[in-house]
Amino acid sequence: MTWILLATAGQFLNAVVAIFDKYIVSDEKVLPRPFVYAFYSCLFTGGWIGIFLLGLIPGFSDVGFPSYENVKAPSLQVVAMSFLAAYTFFIALVSMYDALKRADATNTIPIIGAVSALSSFGMSYLFLDAKINDNFIWGIVLLAVGTMLVAQTLPKANVIVQVFHSGIFFAMHYITMKGLFQETSFDNGFFWSRVGFVLFTLSLLLVPAYYEKIREQTKNTSKRAGVIVMLAKIIAGLSAFMLLKATDLGEVSVVQALDGLRFVFILLISIVFGQWLPESATDRDTRPDVFFRRLLYVVVILVGFVVLFT
Repeated sequence: MTWILLATAGQFLNAVVAIFDKYIVSDEKVLPRPFVYAFYSCLFTGGWIGIFLLGLIPGFSDVGFPSYENVKAPSLQVVAMSFLAAYTFFIALVSMYDALKRADATNTIPIIGAVSALSSFGMSYLFLDAKINDNFIWGIVLLAVGTMLVAQTLPKANVIVQVFHSGIFFAMHYITMKGLFQETSFDNGFFWSRVGFVLFTLSLLLVPAYYEKIREQTKNTSKRAGVIVMLAKIIAGLSAFMLLKATDLGEVSVVQALDGLRFVFILLISIVFGQWLPESATDRDTRPDVFFRRLLYVVVILVGFVVLFT
């Protein structure tokens, strides 16, 4: 069950990233275009190929850090799956950032997480022939339902489509990555998927309309905003590595179902550090009825988490 704890730690970092993301896409002075932010998010994610340098340090590869020694020339299937992983992740990010720009994080992130968890569950049976015991199934259901209920109101019609679109494509991304790890090894799959991220992202610059959009937005972004974006993507990269490692070691549908814990962490961070965070980054609704309703949903999520260990 170590992989569940690894996924839990990854979701804590994801909660921190979600707060950064909400601030970045909500503040017009930071980085207002979701497409451009998704471009840099994927580019920085690909940059995590540098983690292989840590594997060169004696002893680091023994505790889970990937090693260049395990990287080999990719097959055509590995190349195809690496680019598919990059494409699905980019599309999911664009939809999620656009939804965050139009609606509160508490009404979008939980639904994206629930859709991703349930979609991953179905795709695992369809594409990976996964076998999950009864406790895991009930745990997934409780986590997904609790996560879905966290959203106080459904977003508007033009946002709900993006929310579901994002959740499905996140599920496709992690299913693709799980399949990639099964096709080869974690180290080899992680290496070539990061190469795929970089090449796919840079290929967008070959489209004149995309190039102008990215160039214009980058030019108008301040150094302070650039630092914020870079910090957010460094944390996101570490979170992605932990979640992918958990995906490799365990069940992809369970890892996605644990996305519900992200809201628990967001809620705790907002309560403890809310007064120091920008208003656009957190939900300031402190009405007692809202607080206790959310607390009930958090309990459902935590019960689902406990069921996974029983």
